[in-house]
Amino acid sequence: MSLDPETFELLLAAVRRFVDERLRPLEAEVEAQDAVPDEVIEEMRALGLFGMSIDPQYGGLGLSMVEEVHVAMAFGHATPAFRSVFGTNVGIGSQGLVMAGSDDQKARWLPLIAAGQIITSFALTEPDVGSDSGAVKTRARREGDVYRLTGTKRFITNADKASLFTVMARTGDAPGAKGVTAFLVPRDLPGLSVGEPERKMGQRGAKVADVMFDDVAVPLDNRLGAEGEGFRIAMRVLDRGRLHMAALAVGLAERLIEDSVAYALQRRQFGKPIAEHQLVQAMIADSKTEALAARALVLETAAAKDAGRDVVLECASSKLFATEMVGRVADRAVQIFGGAGYIADYGIERLYRDVRLLRLYEGTSQIQQLIVARETLRRGG
Repeated sequence: MSLDPETFELLLAAVRRFVDERLRPLEAEVEAQDAVPDEVIEEMRALGLFGMSIDPQYGGLGLSMVEEVHVAMAFGHATPAFRSVFGTNVGIGSQGLVMAGSDDQKARWLPLIAAGQIITSFALTEPDVGSDSGAVKTRARREGDVYRLTGTKRFITNADKASLFTVMARTGDAPGAKGVTAFLVPRDLPGLSVGEPERKMGQRGAKVADVMFDDVAVPLDNRLGAEGEGFRIAMRVLDRGRLHMAALAVGLAERLIEDSVAYALQRRQFGKPIAEHQLVQAMIADSKTEALAARALVLETAAAKDAGRDVVLECASSKLFATEMVGRVADRAVQIFGGAGYIADYGIERLYRDVRLLRLYEGTSQIQQLIVARETLRRGG
């Protein structure tokens, strides 16, 4: 799937204008209100952003992975709460359905997801199950034509708005990952409840909350794939999501570098702009070099994924490098701004807090290290 080059360039130009002219001026408001305005969400629907990764036959844009990461980089130039509005529909919230859904399931749900009429969430993490995602304890017990779902999911992105959850639950007695099955669970099923959104360090306006299942009767038709395939589906979904996160990190690094350069050119110390001081230049040079390296890695991996190659290692490497990189760039940006970087009015401290999450969700940096090591050993170096 992909658009013709001219159409995609028009889309990307529209996204960049939207980010620069519409979203960036609203960043302080979103931070203060802890919410993205409804009219902005409507504009995102009109741009087709909720269906970026969904096939046109279901009303989506059908972007290739290369095209998707370019859009993610563009959105990285604004506070990541904006991207989070549609991010789960593009990635982890819909891709299990795209990859493993039946024709009937796709026809039922994907047009509504692509239009942004349904917000999706991916419910894997539990109170004591995070990185060890094969150890889920939420259970789904088969009773005739339904599964009885019981358990609690934690830190679920967009849970406050979601009307459809992709839920990983344990079926049968098989241990570890082999016993995990995926389900499509509508919010309105009796027994499903969503907790209050958590207070977070950053990314205000993007909500996470617990999702509780109390003997929820999930129709057999809502099982995603066969019993025991849930872990495999989850890992395939996370591969794509990790590459998207890496692209977002690149965009955020570019934004931080642009802001740092603009400030360094106008801020004067010792009779000249601080941009003329070599130790400030060193921080800018290190940030730019790392951002360019991450960008190249992300684009190369996206192209390999579009070509159908095995990119488990490369997706993990991309997320590891790019999200660690943007943390360093954000730290240098605070240093370049000096005291102003610590003051909320300048926005740098907000971005510093926002980027910290990228090294945690959709697999911590340490999990990415394990994947990279495992895949490198498997490939013989």
